[in-house]
Amino acid sequence: MTVNSTQKPPIWFWIVTVIGLIWNGMGVNHYLQQAYNTESFRNMYTQEQLDIVANTPTWVTAAFAIAVFAGFFGFVFILLRKKLGYTLMLLSLLAVIIQMSHILISGNASSIGMTIMIIVFAIIFVVLARLFSVKGWIK
Repeated sequence: MTVNSTQKPPIWFWIVTVIGLIWNGMGVNHYLQQAYNTESFRNMYTQEQLDIVANTPTWVTAAFAIAVFAGFFGFVFILLRKKLGYTLMLLSLLAVIIQMSHILISGNASSIGMTIMIIVFAIIFVVLARLFSVKGWIK
């Protein structure tokens, strides 16, 4: 007979997961504003920055979409305590690395600090999702 037990996660699990969901939700919001070229998006940037965005290769924009949506839904699944969340976080990290590598190599990073922070957060989120899986908090 197999016993299927799930450990109850500590409060910090929920706090970190909600923070990750909000972080990726902000990314989804930014992506949608960019994709739909909203007035609020255009007001955030100079014309030169908008030209850079307009000339970004499609595959980089696709990586941006994959990064933020996989990260967002990764945390949704982690909140539901499903291991699929970890897989989605890995996919998000891969897309972040592809997108940010292009931005750094092309020299089009408007903020190196923010670019590095996005990469670091994506790595931290994968490490945490892996920890959640190892601890049995997601199955």
